[in-house]
Order: sequence, then structure tokens, then C-alpha cells
Amino acid sequence: MNRGLPSGEALVALDRRWRVSNLLLAPHRLGFFCAMVVLAASGGWWALVQLDRVSVSVVLPYTFSPTLAHAAVMTFGFIPLFFSGFLFTAGPKWLGVAPLTTRLLMVPILMQAGGWLLWLTGTHLHLVSALFGLALAWSGLTSMTWLFWRLIWRSREQDQLHARTIGVACLIGCLSLGGLLANLVVGATAVAMACVLTGLWGFVVVVVVTVAHRMIPFFTSSAMPFQTAWRPFWALGLMLVAAVLECIAVWVEIDGPLHGPMAPVWMLARGAWELAAGSALLWLARVWGLAQSLKNRLIAMLHIGFTWLGIALVLGGLSQLIGLVQGSPVFSLGSLHAVTIGCLSSLMLAMVTRVSCGHSGRAVVADHLVWSFFLLLQLTALLRVAAAAQSALAGWLLLPTAVIWAATLLFWGGRMGSWYGRVRADGRPG
Repeated sequence: MNRGLPSGEALVALDRRWRVSNLLLAPHRLGFFCAMVVLAASGGWWALVQLDRVSVSVVLPYTFSPTLAHAAVMTFGFIPLFFSGFLFTAGPKWLGVAPLTTRLLMVPILMQAGGWLLWLTGTHLHLVSALFGLALAWSGLTSMTWLFWRLIWRSREQDQLHARTIGVACLIGCLSLGGLLANLVVGATAVAMACVLTGLWGFVVVVVVTVAHRMIPFFTSSAMPFQTAWRPFWALGLMLVAAVLECIAVWVEIDGPLHGPMAPVWMLARGAWELAAGSALLWLARVWGLAQSLKNRLIAMLHIGFTWLGIALVLGGLSQLIGLVQGSPVFSLGSLHAVTIGCLSSLMLAMVTRVSCGHSGRAVVADHLVWSFFLLLQLTALLRVAAAAQSALAGWLLLPTAVIWAATLLFWGGRMGSWYGRVRADGRPG
């Protein structure tokens, strides 16, 4: 009968059961949980698609290109939901304003999660279902962006650079997702894919590098007292310019690699820029304390994830320069997945783990299990980059890569998701 426990302790013990209502205790709980659901569904779905491509035992019907479906959900699906959990937790602190209630965020978050699940099923059942899901997700993202801009407009803080940069990126995300929807309706698949890639660079990458510029030096200096929080604004400018130029490149090459007399000039200019920008970011990763961070696993995860961005740009530059000899760029998908899996997914896992630990009353550390998940994610990135090489065995790497990706993030997401529906381990609110 728990006679030795005070009534308050007995109540806390009962409350430790997983409850849906606990997802509304803080914005990160609902946003992160819905992101985990979409992440698990999209990862499992893509692994099944890869199995369909190599096996005669699985025959899936498609209402439109699964490659476009994959690109869209990996860009606009779970990542903006993770953004919602982080931005409406950290954003009010950056801006010095009162946070929004989770109930106010609930509809935009659920619209996005439900829309993307409908998108995946519509890929195989009916195009109209997929389009309706896309419209639902766009409405949710637009509402989320409006709510974030409301926080910015209410703020009286002098330093709003990071928040406003993220706000502009969210607007680009809304326009890109709307462009995907409109062009899919009219059957302009190439333009629809260009909208997805614009959203990747102009929305997702911009948000991630802006948060990284603000938070990685801060997290590092907090965990490692002898490391100063150095974050020059030119570094943020460099990353933003790199993202903008990649967006421009998407539209310049919308019909494929350039041909004609201007093609070598374009490839040389783009390759030289990407090599220079990537090298600068690798230097910045070293200055920010990449080597020193290896003593702290959670901080190391952040630094390794950021380093992948520099690697991706270097690979992209090499792809362009080697393409000068072969006549067209090579290894471009390797560079792209170095960004998406290597950089974005690694930073996602690190940031979400850190926020989840801190806001669940647990020690802010990467234990053996989380570190194992992170290492498997690095293996996934390496395999996917290798699969982009022009070799006979490259195609066979896609299925194991998709399976490792799906399994790793399913188990990581399951662990994190089990926290969001429970009260904090230290009994504090939130």
C-alpha cells in the first residue's frame, strides 16, 4: 500500500506510466514524438522499396516516382517536426518571450505528421491521396511558420539574427513545399524535384546550420571549460551563401548537367567554390574543437555531424572537377547523401538526444546505446556515399544501407519516444 511513501511520491510513481496526455506537457514532447513516428514509417517504407527493386517476391504498385516520394518525405517529413520541438522550446528563450502552449502547436504538428503518413500510403494507392496528404502537411508547416514569426514579432531582444534567419528559411520551406504540390498536380516531375532540393538547401540546411552556429560553440564551452564559445558571424554568412548557391545550382541544372560551351565554365566555377567552402568549414570544425570534443561523446556527435557538411561540399567540388574530364558531374548523389545522412541526420540525432535528456530529467550524456546508434548512422552515411560511386556493386549497397538506416533510427526513436509520454525522471514540470 506504499505506507512508507508520502502521498506526493506515490502520485509521481503512478504518473511514470506512459500516457498520451503527457505529450502535451511541453512542445518538444509532441513535436519529437510525431517526428519519430514519421521517421520510423518513412525509413521502413524506403527499405521496402529497396527490397522491391532487387527482389521478385515483393511487387509494389506506384502512383508516381518513389524517388520523388522518398526525397520529399526525407526533406519535409520528420525534420520540420523535430524543428517544431526545438524551436518552440529554445526559440522563446532566444527571443525573451513567453513560450506557446503545446495545445496551440498541436494542430500544425498533427497536420504535418498525418499528412506525411498519408503521402506514403498514397504513393502506392492513389495519387489523389498523396496530394491530399501533401496539402495537409503544407498547411501544417505554414501554420507552424506563422506561429514562429509571431514569437519574433513579439520579441524586443536586440539580437534576433538567428531567429529571423530561421524564420526566413521556414518561409522558403513553405514556398518549396507548395511548389512541390503544384508541380506534382500538373505532372511537372523535374520541377517538383527541384522544389524538394530547394527546400533541402534553402530550408532544412539553413535552419540546421543556423542552430549549429548558435549552439555548438555554446554546448562545447559548457561541457569543456577550456574551450571558448567562438562563433564569428562570417562563418554563418559562409554557410548561408553556400546554401543559397546550392539552391541556384538546382535551378541552373534543372534539366540535368549543362551542355555546350558554358558547361565547363559552370562546372569549374561551381567545383572551385564548393572545394573552397568545404575546406573552410572543415577548418572551422577543427577550430570549434573537433579533436577535443572526442572526449565527450555527446559533444563529439555534434562536431562530427557538422564536419560532414564540409566533407559534402568537398565531395561536391571534386564531383564537378572530375566531371570536367568525363563530360558530366560524377558522384553528385554521394555529395547529396553526405549532407542528408552524414550532416543532417547526425546533428538531428545529437541535438534531439541532448534536448530529450535535459528535458526529461536525465543526465545529459550519450550512453553506450546512443553512441552505438550514432556509429551505425555513420556507417549508413559511408555506405550510401559508396553506393553513389560508379561500380558494379554500388547498386547492391542500397538495400543494406536502407535497412541499417531504418533499424537504427527505429530503435533510437523507440527509446526516445518512450520518454516523451512519461513525466520527468526528476519530478519537475515540463
